[in-house]
Amino acid sequence: MFKKEIYINRRKRLMEKLGCGIVLFLGNGESPMNYPDNTYQFRQDSSFLYFFGLDFPGLAAVLDVESGDQVIFGDDVDINDIIWMGPQESLSVKASRVGVGEVRKSSALGAYIGEAIRKGRRIHFLPPYRAENKILLQELTGIAVARQPEYASVDLVRAIVDLRSIKEACEIEEIEKACATGYKMHVKAMEMAKPGVWEQKIAGRIEGIAVAGGNMVSFPVILSQNGDTLHNHDHSQILKKGRLLMVDAGAESPLHYASDFTRTIPVGGKFSEKQREIYEIVLAANNKATELIRPGVTYLSVHLAVAEVIAAGLKDAGLMKGDVKEAVDAGAHALFFPHGLGHMLGLDVHDMEDLGQIYVGFDDEIRPVRQFGTGALRLGRRLQPGFVITNEPGIYFIPALIDKWRSEKLHKDFINYEKTETYKGFGGIRLEDDILVTPDGARIVGKRVPVNPDEVEAIVGSVME
Repeated sequence: MFKKEIYINRRKRLMEKLGCGIVLFLGNGESPMNYPDNTYQFRQDSSFLYFFGLDFPGLAAVLDVESGDQVIFGDDVDINDIIWMGPQESLSVKASRVGVGEVRKSSALGAYIGEAIRKGRRIHFLPPYRAENKILLQELTGIAVARQPEYASVDLVRAIVDLRSIKEACEIEEIEKACATGYKMHVKAMEMAKPGVWEQKIAGRIEGIAVAGGNMVSFPVILSQNGDTLHNHDHSQILKKGRLLMVDAGAESPLHYASDFTRTIPVGGKFSEKQREIYEIVLAANNKATELIRPGVTYLSVHLAVAEVIAAGLKDAGLMKGDVKEAVDAGAHALFFPHGLGHMLGLDVHDMEDLGQIYVGFDDEIRPVRQFGTGALRLGRRLQPGFVITNEPGIYFIPALIDKWRSEKLHKDFINYEKTETYKGFGGIRLEDDILVTPDGARIVGKRVPVNPDEVEAIVGSVME
């Protein structure tokens, strides 16, 4: 965990933003794989980590905004726990390390919240995403599970988004650690991308690198020769020479900060002329985004500028036609680029998405766009120094989408469907970096994963398995 002053200051700033009420934080519990004592790897709730730093199950916490009281609820281990887990520090000792002086048993939480409700105090809570916490919240507050989203505190959500969006120096150091592990994962995937290799073997190897880096993957590994499926978690195929292997993967640092990179690799070590042409367009789009990212610009405007780079490149390749700006305004580029440019990154790979993307990525000035493609953009608002975001343009040839649009004669003035047909089976190309917005621009976080096509070709197959 960080120094306790970090957590003390975060809680202080949160209470200053809220002004009144009780803030209830529910930590995560263990999640059974197939019976209660056989659990998945524990992952603490990110907002609980941000304000309290305690990375073990069975905790809750409250902040009394008016009195300033801060209490952590949990239970000390008993002799049976010690037999299986070894000696454990008391909860009070652990709480003191994050600047909290009062601890109470888990069983006391209900009475605490019940008393606050009887006094008419406002209970601020975040929208729960785990079933057990939804049930617990219903028991504590009487709010039915189905109605909890409408009662979740928008004031609390906005305050937390405000705080967590701007990364402190200690957080950036953690993201750098996650990026260093992510770099190793992607270079290993490049080295292994040879004909005859099972996709699962690569996925398993790079997940092992994430675990060896101090924690776990930041999201389930996306790795497939079928890169036209944007988030393809199926790893069942055997690599074939001439195919493109898309790898979208990242790691968590020991304190759970995430990295998130994507690279697209020629199986066997050589891009075809057709593949390199599309790859160069995506790389140009990626570099353009990094060039445009700076404080004060809207990320929506960066997304649209990148869409123009993609449309212009596809026009040069004979796949699109007409005026580039008009094509992007109409949304014609989304046949090939049907997702947003990127998202916030931090303690979550899609940072704070559990709080509601409308609050994380947008504001009163910049609202989501309803148009297909751009409508999938998770981040549109003005950028600020300290934001860490991803930059992940891509070009995909999705047979079902091509067939649908062509049958509907959609955007026929901008799309050369005859040539597009010849790209069915191509797959997709995505290139993703993690970016820190600095006071005067932006920089790639960590050492950039090899992305120049010549460099990628040189790495593929360079190590014998």
